[in-house]
Amino acid sequence: MKLAFSTLAVPGLPVPEVVRLAGAYGYDGVELRAHPEEPVHPGIGAAERARVAGEFAEAGVRILAVAGYARVAAEQADEAVLGELEDLIRLAGDLGAPYVRVFPGGGGSPAAEADARAARRLGAVAPLAADRDVRVLLETHDSHPRAADTARVLGPVGHPSVGAVWDVLHTWLGGEEPAVSFPAVAPHLGYVQVKDVASAEDPTPLALGSGVLPLGACVGELSRAGWDGWLSWEYEKLWHPHTADFAQLAGPGRQYLLGLLDGAGAA
Repeated sequence: MKLAFSTLAVPGLPVPEVVRLAGAYGYDGVELRAHPEEPVHPGIGAAERARVAGEFAEAGVRILAVAGYARVAAEQADEAVLGELEDLIRLAGDLGAPYVRVFPGGGGSPAAEADARAARRLGAVAPLAADRDVRVLLETHDSHPRAADTARVLGPVGHPSVGAVWDVLHTWLGGEEPAVSFPAVAPHLGYVQVKDVASAEDPTPLALGSGVLPLGACVGELSRAGWDGWLSWEYEKLWHPHTADFAQLAGPGRQYLLGLLDGAGAA
């Protein structure tokens, strides 16, 4: 498996520093938060996109994903949601990123209505994603926290350019153990987001391995299935600025994940 981190860990950091950080601590890729307050977002022009792609390529660091904030199950006009999705897909294609991350955002809508909206919109942008060699991935999050919830949407879409991000925190908060989550998400899986927290009531990010999330069980499920994709550490310092700087944790975090992978392989 390959290791990445999310720029939520280093909010607002200029691209050259993100690239340097990845190289310094041995990460294979970076998940770029695509928000207007960040250096890379759909509003940047062609020249800037080419420059960013070149900096990552020159350093041998992969842009794993454009982490967008489109909410595909939201009670909004289709035109607005589809426009946001299309902008994210084009950005990812220009950067050479294989994935776009999106949220469900179904709110309080009945599950069947939220599922139908999400499936319709994801299906509508699938041809553009295929044309740009990008997969749009629905994260296990908010209104659809469990792998089973995400699978309800993705099954009807049935397109290889649409899939899932398995956020281990949210499936765990939804009451799913990794042994249940993985079979449900496996047919759709793009990559996996890992993190650690103190408890279900306290989402403050912690160093990997120092909290309660079943990261070993998650990696074990992936390894037993022969899955050879990406683990991306989403250390959410942006939302918790008082926490330790990512640079203090990046090296030990990588070693922790490599230890899990070695242990799973030996088992």
